[in-house]
Amino acid sequence: MSKKVFAAMSGGVDSSVAAYLLTQAGYDVTGATMTLYRPSGETGDTRDVTDARAVCDKLGIPHRTYDMGEVFCRCVIEDFIRVYEAGGTPNPCVTCNKTVKFGALWETVRADGAGMIATGHYARIRKDGDRYLLCKAADEGKDQSYFLWQLPKEMLPHILFPLGEMTKPEIRALAAEQGFETAHKSDSQDICFVPDGAYAEFIEAYTGKTAEAGDFVDRDGKVLGQHKGILHYTIGQRKGLGIALGAPAFVCAKHPDTRRVVLGKNEDLFAREIRLEQVNLLSVDSIDAPMTVTARIRSTHRGDTATVVMTGKDTARVIFDTPQRAACAGQSCVFYDGDTVVGGGIILDTSNT
Repeated sequence: MSKKVFAAMSGGVDSSVAAYLLTQAGYDVTGATMTLYRPSGETGDTRDVTDARAVCDKLGIPHRTYDMGEVFCRCVIEDFIRVYEAGGTPNPCVTCNKTVKFGALWETVRADGAGMIATGHYARIRKDGDRYLLCKAADEGKDQSYFLWQLPKEMLPHILFPLGEMTKPEIRALAAEQGFETAHKSDSQDICFVPDGAYAEFIEAYTGKTAEAGDFVDRDGKVLGQHKGILHYTIGQRKGLGIALGAPAFVCAKHPDTRRVVLGKNEDLFAREIRLEQVNLLSVDSIDAPMTVTARIRSTHRGDTATVVMTGKDTARVIFDTPQRAACAGQSCVFYDGDTVVGGGIILDTSNT
């Protein structure tokens, strides 16, 4: 396999150190920075592009910028909006990894001669016989394997995660030692195209449509009051509902067809079983019998013991040993065997069976 590696560089400290480690390992490295969504009228290089280029100059490696704005809007932003409008809660980072970073960018740099692509993700790839496995990072507190489950297994031999064995303090210290301007740059905590976290306002601005008001109802369908549009609410939400009921109330369901938001008690949010679509398996070719795994229903979920039962080619049921709180349609359920990612799927719905 070619030693020519294109390192995806976001302009942050992680991807800067990833590129440095690759050069130290003897790879022929080119820095690759994507330009993604830009608000109308914004032109010129962003700070992230400038910072990535500065690191490449310091390392003495080429730097290229790739315009991925069209595919990002089409595959990530429009999917994000579609899921929200359908009453779900999307995870755009999962979609971006599949369709943009390890999709469109990989195809583009491969045409430019790349044999491999590297990123600053906290994850590891391990070779086991003829199979390549996606595994958690050594630093589980920073692990990002949850966001990578949609990668096709055929892609894994072409990916490098140089930071998989490192901790964040080690990475910042190394960046400072090398004199990278990114050494003390803060980490992004928000969705990259919604930096202030105001996703509902972003959707309204992007689509030019204002979310329609509707009814808050209880689990029996009794109208409790008015809400300002289902885009503004997520499953499990308690604060910011703008309604006083005399007791804590939580968003338990959203029905975009009737514009109803169902409120209930905290215990109403728990379910043992979820249904998945778009299942992608990585460590195995198939699951022919019920399989015991550790399953995570959101990136911050520590994971719990569950059984995966395939119900079709890319559909499954996941039955947890204990009920789980606020599993959201549109989010990812990722299952593990130890530190190895078995696979995952998109949550369709839940039940208490």
